Amino acid sequence: MNGRADFREPNAQVSRPIPDIGGGYIPTEEEWRLFAECHEECFWFRSVPLAATSMLITQGLISKGILSSHPKYGSIPKLIFACIVGYFAGKLSYVKTCQEKFKKLENSPLGEALRSGELRRSSPPGHYTQKPKFDSNVSGQSSFGTSPAADNIEKEALPRYEPIPFSASMNESTPTGITDHIAQGRNFS
Repeated sequence: MNGRADFREPNAQVSRPIPDIGGGYIPTEEEWRLFAECHEECFWFRSVPLAATSMLITQGLISKGILSSHPKYGSIPKLIFACIVGYFAGKLSYVKTCQEKFKKLENSPLGEALRSGELRRSSPPGHYTQKPKFDSNVSGQSSFGTSPAADNIEKEALPRYEPIPFSASMNESTPTGITDHIAQGRNFS
């Protein structure tokens, strides 16, 4: 034994280790080809159409008077902003499609990492597919094995505090604008 405790369940299914895809990973030739294909399709079929559409909509809103143009630069700053937003919206909208293409690649460490990452996201961490062989709630006792009488003693030994109303937005030195109308109405002469 190497001094480490093994807390895994004996019959639990353990997923295969994810391939090491770090900063030093060099894509395969097929992955490079797919990167280029994804980039080109994303640019022509998503980014350019969304950028052009957003610029046309922005120019239409400016010409109708809904958006105002800059006094010195005209509609150019708003059109550039609309183009940039449309371009990146197109890039983001194509991410899932490109991931699906990489998942379909065979003999690809990147595709394998994407596939195994999808499997891990579908079940919560530490979740096993098999039911444990033991019952964690044996004979009504708490998880630490104490009796109900001991639990009651611990609850009674702790002091009971009532919550105090507290407002973090105001303290005594914060001006509130509230005045004492009674004091102002009297004449103390």
